[in-house]
Formats: sequence, C-alpha cells, structure tokens
Amino acid sequence: MTSVVRVSRTLTLVVAALFSGYHVILGLYSIQEPASSVPILVAMGLYVGATMASLWPSSPMRMSLPLALFNVAVSVALPLIVGSQLDGSSGNLGYATWYVAAIGTLMTITATRKRPQLALLGVAVLVIHSVIWAGVGELGGLGVIGSVVWVVAAAVLSRALVKASRDARQYARAERESSGWHAAQEAHLYERQVRLTQTMRLAMPMLRRISESNGELTAEEQQECRFLEAAIRDEIRGRRLLNHAVREQVMAARRRGASVTLLDEGGIDDLGGVALDDVLGTIALALEQTSADKIIVRTAADSATVAVTVVGLSSPDPAVSALGPDSAGDDEVNLWLEIPRQITP
Repeated sequence: MTSVVRVSRTLTLVVAALFSGYHVILGLYSIQEPASSVPILVAMGLYVGATMASLWPSSPMRMSLPLALFNVAVSVALPLIVGSQLDGSSGNLGYATWYVAAIGTLMTITATRKRPQLALLGVAVLVIHSVIWAGVGELGGLGVIGSVVWVVAAAVLSRALVKASRDARQYARAERESSGWHAAQEAHLYERQVRLTQTMRLAMPMLRRISESNGELTAEEQQECRFLEAAIRDEIRGRRLLNHAVREQVMAARRRGASVTLLDEGGIDDLGGVALDDVLGTIALALEQTSADKIIVRTAADSATVAVTVVGLSSPDPAVSALGPDSAGDDEVNLWLEIPRQITP
C-alpha cells in the first residue's frame, strides 16, 4: 500500500514567508554597506509587497498574470536600485547583495505558482545585470548561480506537477468510464438473466407438454402456445411496462381475442418505487376496463410529463363492413389514455 504525505498549504506559506523575510533581515543587517540606505529600504518595500501578494493565503494556485508581471518588474528593479548603491568591483560585499537571493526566492514562488516562463525571465534579467555589474567571475560569489538553480528546479517541478495532475485527471476519467461500462455490462447481464428466468417459467410447462406429446397438440394447446409466444415477446419489448397485474390483464385481453402490443423505449427508466407501481397499476386497470380489439401500450420517451400512452382501437361494426369495403372505414379509437409520470392521488 502506497502512503501519501500531504503538507498543508498554510504550513508551506509560513515557511516561504519566513524564508523570504530572512533576506530582508540580512539586508537590514548590512544596511550600512550601501552609499545610502533610503534606496535600499525602498527596494525592501517592493520586495516585501511582492512577496506578500504572492503568498496571500486566499489566492488561487495559478498566479494571476498582472501579479506575475509585477514580480518580474520587481526582479528588474531590485538589482538596479541596490546595485546603484554598491560598488560591484570591490569584491565580496557580504550580505549587502541580499537582493540576489531575494529575487531567486520571489521567482521560485512565481514558478511554483504556475508562471515558470515569467520566473525564468526574471532570473535571466538578474544574470544579465550581475554580469554587467560585477562580471562573470562573480556569479558564484553573489549567489546568482544558486538562485538560477532554484528557479529552474521550481519551473521543471511545476511543469511536472501540471503534467501529473493532467494525467491523474485522465486516469480518473478513464476509471469512471471503465466503472460505468462495467456497471452497464453487469446490468445487461442481470437483465438478460431475469428475462431468461421469466421466459423459462412461462415456456417450460408447454415445452414439457410438447415433448410428452411428440409435438401433437390440440387446437387449444396450439392457441396457448401463441399466447406464450406473445408473452415472451412482451418480456423482450415490454421490459419495465410489466408486473404481475399487467401480465394478467394482457393475457386476459388476448384470451378474449384482443391484440396487445407493449413497447418500452426507455421513457420510464428513471421511475422507480411508488411512482412506477402507480403507472403500472393504471395500465392494468385500463386493460381490465377496455373492450378494444387492438391495444398499444407505449412509453413516452420524449415527454417530460407523460410516462405511458395507452391506445385502444376497435374494429368497425360488422354490419357496416358487410355493405362493402368502401363503407368499412378505419378503426375507431376506443381508448386514449396518457398516464402522467407523477400520478396525483
């Protein structure tokens, strides 16, 4: 088992603030080295302001572009302000060059907060100024190389963390899709097993009768086979339109000579419990009370209010039909029932 160590953001901000404040303390300690202390205090004020804005607790992880540009501006201003009060050719200046580490820290924070390009730009300006001000040989003594290493490491780490975060989101999405596919497959398997069980329960007695009689069935038994075939078709096409009461009324309607068609097109997949029981109960009652010759029960897939539509058609009067085909007319609507998704008691 892999353990993950989580560091709170508050602790990280406190450590970064203390480390940033350490550079200001070093600058104050060597305040007597520059020609004038006023520009140094101004530079410290700029640095403290930029650091506080960069470490503000409620700020988002990705630094805003204006703040990142301000940090770069501060990294450009600090060498110019402090360097103007120091003699770069005098060799070791001690803590008077505190701004080098300060810029490295500020740009490291900028890179960590997902602005690595601007952080590299800020430290590049520091390198150029240091070369012009003190020469290439003093880059190590001033601490410029260390600042560059810190910023580059932060930029690389920030890019790696962004890629890792993106990969983690992709893996999580793939896992959700895989789980959904697996759940769908299990649901299909369960649905198939239920339908097979129901089909076997319906057909097994008649299959035994066919086997025992070597396929020689009476007219009544042949008619019963037709009813069973229609019932098995209902299990496939009717799906959630069926419960015990509906099955009984459908079979009763067929036994009296009616044609019944059940079509579940997914319009009631979201119904369950009492709501579904109410809809199915209404269907069973409608089948029991109608005398239609042709009955169609169909889910309303495109309606937000209607769950199921029940249509009953009756053939024309035989006496009228006997007058000729032109006088027979179309089937008459005997029943039209739209069952709402929520039935008011």
